[in-house]
Amino acid sequence: MGRAGFWAVSSGEISFRHDGRWYSDGEPINNSRIALLFSRCLRQIEDGRWQIAMADERAFVTIEDTPWVVTGVERDAAGGFRLRLNDGSEEPLDPASLAVGAQNVLYTRVKSGHRARFLRPAYYQLAPAIEERDGHFVLVSGGARTAIARDAS
Repeated sequence: MGRAGFWAVSSGEISFRHDGRWYSDGEPINNSRIALLFSRCLRQIEDGRWQIAMADERAFVTIEDTPWVVTGVERDAAGGFRLRLNDGSEEPLDPASLAVGAQNVLYTRVKSGHRARFLRPAYYQLAPAIEERDGHFVLVSGGARTAIARDAS
């Protein structure tokens, strides 16, 4: 039963998919404020499952690929890069954590080790700093060249 004009978040099947969007019962959640709230309230519990936790409301969530996605990339003052994630947070890019996964999708590690998938616009923002050398890719950042691993798992 809803309280204060809201319904419990557990009223449907909620998922976060590889396209960086939230879904409820298979339908995209188009309200950007609700999507941001869900991303900010996402937690992993002790048994490894994910849930949205808001006040005393809890709902388990299906994560299709990664719990967070990179939505934007900007150069920082030191010549490195800052990542913007779907929960509105920002953090520095660790070039050593970059890896290319299946279907040539770029991943990195964020939030103390969790994988995050680069959405296409974020990848295109980083792409000018990626060079190919002898069939391998490297990121040029802060005056250093860091190899990009091939497997993201």
